[in-house]
Amino acid sequence: MVTSQTTITIKPVTTPVEEEQFLNLPWRVYKNDPHWVSPLKSDIAQQLSPDNSFCSYGRFHKLIAINAKEEAVGRIVAAVNERLTDEMGEKVGFFGFFECIEDQNVAFALLEAAETWLREQGMARMRGPIDLSTHNNCLWLVDGFDSSPRIMMPYNPPYYERFFLAYGGKIAKEAYAYHLPLQDGLNDKFAKAYRVASRSGIRFRPLQTKGEAFKADVSRLYDLFNRAFAHSWSSTRRTEEEFMAQARSLQDLVDPDIFPIAEYNGEMIGFFMALPDYNIPLKKVNGKLNWWGILKFLWYRRQIDRARVIVICCLPEYRRKMVPLALIHLAFQQGQSYQEAELSWVYEDNNASRRLIEETGAKIYKTYRMYEKQL
Repeated sequence: MVTSQTTITIKPVTTPVEEEQFLNLPWRVYKNDPHWVSPLKSDIAQQLSPDNSFCSYGRFHKLIAINAKEEAVGRIVAAVNERLTDEMGEKVGFFGFFECIEDQNVAFALLEAAETWLREQGMARMRGPIDLSTHNNCLWLVDGFDSSPRIMMPYNPPYYERFFLAYGGKIAKEAYAYHLPLQDGLNDKFAKAYRVASRSGIRFRPLQTKGEAFKADVSRLYDLFNRAFAHSWSSTRRTEEEFMAQARSLQDLVDPDIFPIAEYNGEMIGFFMALPDYNIPLKKVNGKLNWWGILKFLWYRRQIDRARVIVICCLPEYRRKMVPLALIHLAFQQGQSYQEAELSWVYEDNNASRRLIEETGAKIYKTYRMYEKQL
């Protein structure tokens, strides 16, 4: 495919050289950006491997844009998640893993190629950015470019939204990240909530992170997660194997002090999931955890002084027992080595979660969006 103003070839990724170009492209896009945190190349390669369990219920198509000098100047992945289309009853395909130099012609050529493939797969709409699943990386940052992303959060150049809207896309969903300095502590209502919950028979403990105990906790987290988030937008239930695989990938990163669990009569009924911001040391390893990268990672992890709160979960019938506020109190009491927290991401129309977050005093400091286009 050739654009009218810039000679660009869009081609499927089929050779080892093209694979390397695909993986290396972000270093070209972000080479002068002080806030970018490079992904681990091995993680991206694994996500897009034929061995990924996604391939048992979906399919994807990797594409790169090559200029006249045989240099990669853009990339995109089009994907069809059959679970999602079956569940929704709509023919919605995804685009993700998008990276592009600041050239609208390149962006248009990539989007057109992804759109063409999705249409050939029978899709009627294209949604993204979604890297195969909303359980992975998704959304584009549109406000808050003055600081680095926290762990497992997206980051991109400001021009991505402009290119997609110029291509004819529309905004489908908005989401926020909240920032909370921790020096001043929380309102007294959180400590009171902890006392109320404890008197009601709720028991709190940290996530177990070793051996069979970890596996048992993850299995219970999986059941609770599916009960609490059964109808999340543009998302489908993961298998327990997929959930367990992601949990194992995070096992060594967990700080039990900021991952409390709530139980009632031995049943897990809520949890607070936060992770130390490992993007601080990851920023130093330049995408490679070779022996030198591991040494740098271990050295700089000692500088971690902030965390990202990913999930605050509680079964609806226990909210009157003040469990969500109690979990927040416990995590913040035990996580006093952290100076600040990000609570992210939460959709604009998730009013219940936003009210809970805002009760802590946290303020919106980054805005993200998802997009759609009719095919």
